[in-house]
Amino acid sequence: MTPPPGWYPDPHGPHLERWWDGTAWTEHRRAPEAAGPPVPPSPDGTVGTGRARAIALTTAGAVLVAAIVTGAVFLGDDDGPGTRSAPATTTAPTATTSTEGTPSPSESASADPHVVEDQLNGITFPLLDGWTRPEHVAEDDVVMTTEGTYDCPGEGTVCRHGLVISRTVTASDETSPRLLAERDIRDAADEAFDQDAVGNRPYGGIESHEAVGSGTVAVAGRAGYYVRWRVTTAKGPGGYVQSLVFPSSVGTESPVVVRYVFDAGEDGPPLADMDRITEGIRSATDADSGGGVGSSIGPTDRP
Repeated sequence: MTPPPGWYPDPHGPHLERWWDGTAWTEHRRAPEAAGPPVPPSPDGTVGTGRARAIALTTAGAVLVAAIVTGAVFLGDDDGPGTRSAPATTTAPTATTSTEGTPSPSESASADPHVVEDQLNGITFPLLDGWTRPEHVAEDDVVMTTEGTYDCPGEGTVCRHGLVISRTVTASDETSPRLLAERDIRDAADEAFDQDAVGNRPYGGIESHEAVGSGTVAVAGRAGYYVRWRVTTAKGPGGYVQSLVFPSSVGTESPVVVRYVFDAGEDGPPLADMDRITEGIRSATDADSGGGVGSSIGPTDRP
């Protein structure tokens, strides 16, 4: 918008003021000391000070608000046409503070594509190759599954080659990781390979089992214990199930049980993924916490 007529800093001599007639610069100039109400120059070129010449084209306050910043407009004067600096009005920018787009700590953690977080128990799991976050899974405590599904060899609809489940132990006064793991392993095997929640037998039921591993293990900086079974089923290749128990590092430090369910067939995940996932479990509040079987479990304890 073209500014109203008035005295403005001369774009060719900032130490002077020059009269802007609302359309173009005129040749009328004055020293800044003569600043006052916006009295236009008289026809003879002098700056009038009499009352008759004090034609108020704008208020003194408006002149003060008029910006020193100038805009480029195409005008013509005695120097010929060209780009000339014309005065322009503006307002000072207001400083604002905004947190839009800044992720919260929880958003930052959950954004890591290689980590799955169990917020209830305050731990994270590494998401290995071939594993994905759970989709279309009925159980709320499943933290990861292998990719894809297949038709179960027995009753039921679809099965997965691998599951990892994390839950809090609440139905027992026992706190010993070893005793809790030894008690949980049978339930883990039955739920995974014998009969599902609606009474189907996806693998035709369990025919037998064999204990293939157990021992102490450090998990997220805490001392835990694991038990691993090899399960033979009536249909299909059978599988492996493992119960891992350790105290949580949050809240009341209730014991956490992590169940691993792996198919034993050639399409099942490598058994070593059980150890890799265990070694990668971390406290959600302490990235340096680690664990793993380490030297606390000898070679004879593993299958």
